Amino acid sequence: MKTLFVSYRVTDLVRSLDFYTALGYTELGVVDIGNGSRLVLLQFPGEPAASLELVHRPDGGRVDVGSGFDHLAIQVDDLVATQEHLAAAGLEPGPVEYPGGPDGPKTSWLTDPDGYRLELVEWPPGRPDGITAADFS
Repeated sequence: MKTLFVSYRVTDLVRSLDFYTALGYTELGVVDIGNGSRLVLLQFPGEPAASLELVHRPDGGRVDVGSGFDHLAIQVDDLVATQEHLAAAGLEPGPVEYPGGPDGPKTSWLTDPDGYRLELVEWPPGRPDGITAADFS
């Protein structure tokens, strides 16, 4: 088994697509599920498959992000350059943080139009990508 993608229900599909494409996602495909509802599958360039699905149900009412979901973590190569790019696109990334101390990863937080939190992560040089069992040994 493996995780395929994360799925977010969004209030305003155009506004959410603007946000996620400014972040760097590209649209892989759209599925019309009837009654004006659509699924839009997104991926970062170079990813082999979709990694994010936006679910838009116009009659679904308000999106409640406070139901247990915490955040989506996104790896970036250069956090400061990413922050500058996002700010130029009208997004508001938070300041650089060092949650693991000065030798650990750099992070910055961002919130999408529906209130979903995203953590941008730059790993230290020479460190493998992602969190693995080796991080807990």
